[in-house]
Amino acid sequence: MALMLATPVLGFAPMTVPAATTRATMSFTDEFSTASKPWTSGEISTKAGLEALAKKLNPTVGYFDPLGIGAASPETIGWFRHAEIKHGRVAMAAFVGFCVQSNGIYFPWALTTSGITHAEISAAGGPADQWDALPTAAKLQIMGAIGFLELISETSTLLKADGTEHYVRGGKPGYFPKLSRSDEFAFPHPVPLNLWDPFGFTKNMSKERKEKALLAEINNGRLAQIGIIGMLSASKGLQVPGLDSIPGIKPYAGEVMAPFAKGDISLPFVSDMLAKVGTLGWP
Repeated sequence: MALMLATPVLGFAPMTVPAATTRATMSFTDEFSTASKPWTSGEISTKAGLEALAKKLNPTVGYFDPLGIGAASPETIGWFRHAEIKHGRVAMAAFVGFCVQSNGIYFPWALTTSGITHAEISAAGGPADQWDALPTAAKLQIMGAIGFLELISETSTLLKADGTEHYVRGGKPGYFPKLSRSDEFAFPHPVPLNLWDPFGFTKNMSKERKEKALLAEINNGRLAQIGIIGMLSASKGLQVPGLDSIPGIKPYAGEVMAPFAKGDISLPFVSDMLAKVGTLGWP
């Protein structure tokens, strides 16, 4: 259930705040390769690089920067680039998960040792209702796993061991350290697969194919962010052209931005959170 895994981190930005520091130059092809070969259209950590990237992503729209991000420091540009790539990936997983869960597709086995089945969770309603129906322990496990992955992705020691740097210090935006390791940073419990490309599909790709795939990923991520927000808005009864009339999007009476519901009041502060949400007058 991809949405259950993705929903809690829809609002997460990178944990590290950009800081003024010496930054190595970073080329567009560095997204997939540790070899530093400057992109002829300009460094991606500069306004010129962003303008060139924007034209490749969408030649019709081109460079559109109402917030003036292009005038920021290289560290800040790297921070924004990493945030966009990560949010796009999460949104793509969430969009697919929303579609799967809205169509009543679920695993045929029990969810927990208590005997709760995926079928029972699926019967709770739409994807957001299904999240609320999860046992509190399951939610904490999912959030704990997400927090662990977030911590790993920000650890400069692991990034350096992989031959790169943190994304605000000249590293590759969107890069995730290897989980399957045999060096001194290997986990106590063996991890057979990596989070990024676990089956090595991109291992033998040419630079040209990798560049095209990266452009597609960014564009798909942007569209997925619009799509998942539109679906969540439609589930709250808001008018979303093209989505608000789809019968498969079930209405949701809860609060989509609250990670916990009434079934989680055993946790500290949840009761206060729900009381505050109730006074905001949100749809």
